[in-house]
Amino acid sequence: MVTRQTLPHLWLISDARNDAGLEAALTRLPRGSGFIYRHYHLEPPERIARFRKLARIARARGIVTVLADSALTATEWGAGGVYGAPRSLWPRRRHLRLATVHSLSEIGAANLLGADGLLLSPVFPTRSHPGGKSLGPLRFRLLARRAKAPVIALGGMDRRKAKRLGWKRWAAIDGLS
Repeated sequence: MVTRQTLPHLWLISDARNDAGLEAALTRLPRGSGFIYRHYHLEPPERIARFRKLARIARARGIVTVLADSALTATEWGAGGVYGAPRSLWPRRRHLRLATVHSLSEIGAANLLGADGLLLSPVFPTRSHPGGKSLGPLRFRLLARRAKAPVIALGGMDRRKAKRLGWKRWAAIDGLS
C-alpha cells in the first residue's frame, strides 16, 4: 500500500487531449510512478472500460493508479486511490487519498481531512486553463509549506520546469504524454 512516505514523485494525469498516447506514456513512466485517471469526457461504460485497460498496463509496470471519482467508486473499480477536491475524499477507505488544491483554504480542508497528498496548482500557465492565473514558484512554495502531507506540483509542469522549480514531486498531463 502506498503511504505518505512512499508517495510517488512522478504522476501522469489523464485527459481527453492525451488519451491517444496514454498506453505509450504509461510504458515510459519509471516503475513506482503514479497515474491519475480522470477521463471525465467519457460516458460511464466507456470510462470504466478505458480505466480497466489503462490500469492493467499501469499495474503491470508497478505504477500506482488513482481514480478521480468518489471513494466508493474507487473501491468498486479497484483503484489504488482517489483524487478530487478535499471534501470528496470521504468516506475514508484503505486507499490513497489525493486532494486537488488551489488556495490556502483548500489546503486547510485537505489538512483537516487527512489527505495523503496534495496536488497544488497551477504552478505555471497551462493549456487546461488558457489565460488563467498561475501561482508561480514563490507563491507555490509559500502555499506548499502550509500542507501537512506531501505536495505534488501541477500546472504547466514538465521535466525542465520541475528541475527549475526544484520540486521532487510533480504531475503533468501534456508534459508526460
